[in-house]
Amino acid sequence: MTDLSAFSLRGKTIMVTGANTGIGQGIALAIGRAGGSVIAVGRSSMDETEELFRQCSAKSGSISHKSIAFGANVDPKLMLDEAWDEAGRIDGLVNNAGIIRRADALDFTQEDWDDVMDINLKTVFFLSQAFARRVLQTPEKKGKIVNIASMLSFQGGIRVASYTASKSGVMGLTRLLACEWAQKGINVNAIAPGYIETNNTEALRADPDRNAQILGRIPAGRWGEPSDIGDAAVFLLARASDYMHGTTIPVDGGWLAR
Repeated sequence: MTDLSAFSLRGKTIMVTGANTGIGQGIALAIGRAGGSVIAVGRSSMDETEELFRQCSAKSGSISHKSIAFGANVDPKLMLDEAWDEAGRIDGLVNNAGIIRRADALDFTQEDWDDVMDINLKTVFFLSQAFARRVLQTPEKKGKIVNIASMLSFQGGIRVASYTASKSGVMGLTRLLACEWAQKGINVNAIAPGYIETNNTEALRADPDRNAQILGRIPAGRWGEPSDIGDAAVFLLARASDYMHGTTIPVDGGWLAR
């Protein structure tokens, strides 16, 4: 039995996709604060994330991270294998990267459907598959996957047909992979974020009427912060959640309870 806290990630290496901004960035920083080493993956500049890691390290000691940039159409297996071969064993994977397209269902295009489904669902599956294959080749044969679902995994929403379909699929996929891989030593769970303060929600927060409507629905009475999702991810990546499989945890300030 280890002497480390059940919530510690010390000695663990975690890959986080979409770590260049927003929720992914918050997850990466939370993992670092919990003692884990982070492989931060993104398709755009990681300068802001790297600067935040430097600031955290200056305040609380060394926080280990490595940034890897990949192109838009990279094969998930090649990405996972490259990161694994370069950084060594990866203990956990956070499938955070995702996009959204907005249009009325009557006007929604095949392009907008395919773009979202490819990144939000197809990549999640094949990156998880690649991770599981490598994990099962190691002596430990243990790993953890955390998928980022959505409130729209539970609700329908409007004007985001492919996003709702993809995030509903993420929750279903989380359950399927848990059923197949739990006995193999791989935990697969998900987080469904509520309304979080990121650049993606800046326009909503800047609109007084829409901001008031959203806050009026949230029992906690505030927007979430990326660190709220990050801390939940740490729990699902740490030993504390070893007996959790196939769960999607809403971190939404109580939104779904209304």
